[in-house]
Amino acid sequence: MEANWLRELLENVRTGQVNPEDAMARLRSFPYEDLGFARLDSHRSLRKGFPEVIFCPGKTTEQIVQIVDRIRSREGRVLAARAAPEVAEAVQAAFPDATYHAAARMVAVGDPAPRSGRGTVLVVSAGTADIPVADEAAVTAEMMGSPVERLYDVGVAGIHRLFDNHERLFAANVLVVVAGMEGALASVVAGLVDRPIIAVPTSIGYGASFGGLSALLTMLNSCSPGMSVVNIDNGFGAGYQAHLINQ
Repeated sequence: MEANWLRELLENVRTGQVNPEDAMARLRSFPYEDLGFARLDSHRSLRKGFPEVIFCPGKTTEQIVQIVDRIRSREGRVLAARAAPEVAEAVQAAFPDATYHAAARMVAVGDPAPRSGRGTVLVVSAGTADIPVADEAAVTAEMMGSPVERLYDVGVAGIHRLFDNHERLFAANVLVVVAGMEGALASVVAGLVDRPIIAVPTSIGYGASFGGLSALLTMLNSCSPGMSVVNIDNGFGAGYQAHLINQ
């Protein structure tokens, strides 16, 4: 239930364009809509400023398309995370305004939220292999309305690549730093800038990285102040948090 939609409905009741009984009928699904296999949180955009985001794994393609349809009809925009290509194809066939961000594995339906925020969210990745998680963060923040820039493949193994882009680091309002292996890049960036850093460990690495646990522990144990850490491969959570901070 988008705030603007609710405000318009209340105004229409006030002016007599909509009678109270019809308004009650429209609000009957408040605060959630039961589809049998899912209970859609129709109140979330009013509470959080953005509709419920669909996590695709574990759901059938038919269920995802139905959920997209219900959220889109109420909110006008939908974001689906970890969408396989066949899911994206089905959603795009049903909704011509759907866009598949293949690198991010996300489907966005409708236009992004209006641009807002105090500045730019800069998403930084250590390596090319970290881009899927980094792009998930970038698309999330963009869809929510934050201006986003990307700075990819600037890990500590060639740290001069990062330093060559120091002006972009200093100009950002919030930074999301995505790294696998030992996860050192986030500590380096946090030691350079006076802006909030959201560190994202990825599962990229050899055996001793333990599927991202090594990077996670490095980031949690960092001595660089001003850095918070999300779960392994959680680009969506990082992008969402970056947008909230940017507000």
